[in-house]
Amino acid sequence: MDIVYKEIEEKHNLEVKQVITQVGIEFGAVGEGYGPSDLEVNQMSQFYSDDLNSFYIVALVNNSVVGGCGIAPFNSSKEVCELKKLFLLPESRGFGVGKECIIRCLNYAKAKGFTRCYLDTLSNMESAISLYSHLGFKHLTKPLDGTIHNKCDIWMIKDLKNSSF
Repeated sequence: MDIVYKEIEEKHNLEVKQVITQVGIEFGAVGEGYGPSDLEVNQMSQFYSDDLNSFYIVALVNNSVVGGCGIAPFNSSKEVCELKKLFLLPESRGFGVGKECIIRCLNYAKAKGFTRCYLDTLSNMESAISLYSHLGFKHLTKPLDGTIHNKCDIWMIKDLKNSSF
């Protein structure tokens, strides 16, 4: 599989929204309290830019979006960022696409001076949780204060200061 990684552009918005919606349905992440219902999903390129200290990478196969992942400040924090919207179509899983997207996001976060990276997800996203653990994310017993995804049941954090990816 020939995979190309690019920073999100306006032309990717519709395809990214379709991927997030489709994968959200697959894992039962539908409705308020889940990432796919966030307002940003409609215009991802407007919410992820260097001006906002945020970054979203899309994975493309034959010029079609098969997935992506983002990083953004957690509640405007200068120290804690959040890994956001890692969604991959089934046909792109198992090829290292998620890992590559996460690593690019974490490298961006570290370069921007973030010291910790938070994420929330669902317990039925077992492959993603395994990948997060492999990349050094540690489980939390509760979400960070201010988390908007109140339907998520897995919360993790990673120290960025003393880690390589």
